[in-house]
Amino acid sequence: METVPEEKSNKRPTKYIVLAIIAIFALAIGFFGVTSFQNKQKTNDQKEVSRPNDWKEDTNNQKDPEEKTSTNKVTWMPTADGWQASTSDLPSCPNPVIKTPVDLTNVTSILYPGQTRGGDYKPHGGFRFNNATSSEVTVAAPMDAVVVNGSRYLVGGELQYVFDFISPCGMMYRLGHLLTLDPKYQKIADSFPQAKEEDSRTENLDPPIEVTIGETIATEVGVTKGGINAFFDFGVYNVLIKNEASQSAAWAAKPEHDPILAQHALCWFDMLPKEDAVKVKSLPGADAVAGKTSDFCK
Repeated sequence: METVPEEKSNKRPTKYIVLAIIAIFALAIGFFGVTSFQNKQKTNDQKEVSRPNDWKEDTNNQKDPEEKTSTNKVTWMPTADGWQASTSDLPSCPNPVIKTPVDLTNVTSILYPGQTRGGDYKPHGGFRFNNATSSEVTVAAPMDAVVVNGSRYLVGGELQYVFDFISPCGMMYRLGHLLTLDPKYQKIADSFPQAKEEDSRTENLDPPIEVTIGETIATEVGVTKGGINAFFDFGVYNVLIKNEASQSAAWAAKPEHDPILAQHALCWFDMLPKEDAVKVKSLPGADAVAGKTSDFCK
């Protein structure tokens, strides 16, 4: 019995089945390929969304203070009781907050912030070099910031300089009793009103001038007339909020506790790198009368 015709009729369905399987396989590859691409694109999109906030550092992270906090510009405007930022979207401060502005090797004592010295209230602290044989001390910027104001004044006929700087995160620092300035800062100081004896009232800069952490600000400090007296002032202030001491109405009402500096001043010791903070706190208080007493350092 001839069976060839039956074989022909069976081959045709088999051919179609094979083609159908190939088509289904191709569709599956296409489906998974598109899905994979979509998932990858979604992941990339999510990364793009998070990118603008990458410069906002959590203060719990150990970020090197020499790493720039932000490239975004923040404009600081003077007000009746301090400074106001042009935006509320400010970067977080680094941790540690500041780089120590001077090599501590030759520092012999510390001026404590928030105490009366020489009959005047001083919200800032400072560093003394009692064993110095010259006034040569390099002072460097402890944070990225802008110079917002400054002054040139006389102490016993000797020219002195002071500058205030504000960082993008709202920390202001003051450096005073600077004797010889880096050329960049000398150019700034030359624009201030003529120096007067004991008149350190500051002049605002318009526009403020950018400062990079670690750059040299001064190469000599203190006063030299009548002998070497090497020291400089260093104060730190949170311009965004007032300090704990100012929560006392009686304390805040005293004229010497002014709302611009004293009520924003901080104890900056623990803002330094840990080893430097330990060193600073181990040194004696520089003022013979006030010692380590402080409204801010507890």
